[in-house]
Amino acid sequence: MRLVEVVRTILTGEEAFRAAWGFVESLGKTPVATKDTTGFIVNRLLVPYLLEAVRLLESGGASKEDIDQAMKLGCGYPMGPFALLDLVGLDTTLHVAEVMFEEFREPRFAPPSLIRRMVAAGQLGRKSGKGFYDYPPKG
Repeated sequence: MRLVEVVRTILTGEEAFRAAWGFVESLGKTPVATKDTTGFIVNRLLVPYLLEAVRLLESGGASKEDIDQAMKLGCGYPMGPFALLDLVGLDTTLHVAEVMFEEFREPRFAPPSLIRRMVAAGQLGRKSGKGFYDYPPKG
């Protein structure tokens, strides 16, 4: 991943922040600055998007294939939300959503029951071979 979120806490001095920023750049990665808040930048925006895709699927609004295709072609995303959920891991997404919901108590961060059921069934995405899509073993 090219992006690194460099977090400035209430205790972070300017020198430490600049050193972290420079280190990230020395690795050939792109730093962005964020404050110390739950989810930082990427997860704060990404998690509600992913969860809303699951809610749309649960409600019968569209198939996972059509949702993925719509977001790839309509928004120029490299992959749709269900392919991304499978890549990240449904267990990881569930944990992050629970932490964010606990912090903010906003419905947009509440994990849909489908994700909970899939995680309980061991359908974690690519890492388990099954998530929203199937991933046959290689070889």
